[in-house]
Amino acid sequence: MKKFGLLVAGGIAAVILLSTIGPMVGLLVSLVLLYFIFKQFLKAESTGGKIGLGIIGFIVLMASIHNAPAIIGVAAAYVLYLVYKKWNENKHTKIKEESDPFINFEKQWNELKN
Repeated sequence: MKKFGLLVAGGIAAVILLSTIGPMVGLLVSLVLLYFIFKQFLKAESTGGKIGLGIIGFIVLMASIHNAPAIIGVAAAYVLYLVYKKWNENKHTKIKEESDPFINFEKQWNELKN
């Protein structure tokens, strides 16, 4: 039943992630553009250049705010990562217990004592 819940949560997160790939790419591009515009704004010496870059930066900032639903996509990617991690958790702990000689020794010792 636990695996079924993880499967449902992972499926929902995958659908949300796939539906927000467009806004995620748009947000990434607009934030990169905004970074470079800000760097050029700091380097600009003329007032006209600063005003022009400020206007362009404001337009790109509005575009990045428009792609705010991409944050939901990032959250869905994180949930998908947690589901993947939880799904494989049982496999790793079983392998770890079987390969650890001290745990096997303790189990055998407790069996001998009883």
